[in-house]
Amino acid sequence: MGGKCPHRKVKKRRLSHKTARRGKFLLNADDAVYDELVKLADQGKDSEGKALPVDEDLPGMGQFYCLHCDRYFADETVKEDHYRSKRHKKRVKQLSGPAPHTQLDADLAAGMGMPDNGLKLMST
Repeated sequence: MGGKCPHRKVKKRRLSHKTARRGKFLLNADDAVYDELVKLADQGKDSEGKALPVDEDLPGMGQFYCLHCDRYFADETVKEDHYRSKRHKKRVKQLSGPAPHTQLDADLAAGMGMPDNGLKLMST
């Protein structure tokens, strides 16, 4: 009695999970964005003061960029809407806190870093 309808040959096309999440993996990691923010702070510049090169392949010719979220926007109004969004505010708060973990931290936590042999004693 149950089962599929025999004359229905068309399957529904759904977005695959991989394509829906692809954009997440194309972004810079937290530590790379944090390093860029630290560089700008050391130079005494704001993230907005940097003149961006023109790139035809990017949205808005690459002129409207959010450093915290690593995203390009089509025009100034879209960028301003993004600045007011919850996602951007969370990202700014996350990056203004302590420095994110690096690969060195992960290696040391796994015991793969430099060995700790204790204090060096003078041999006489």
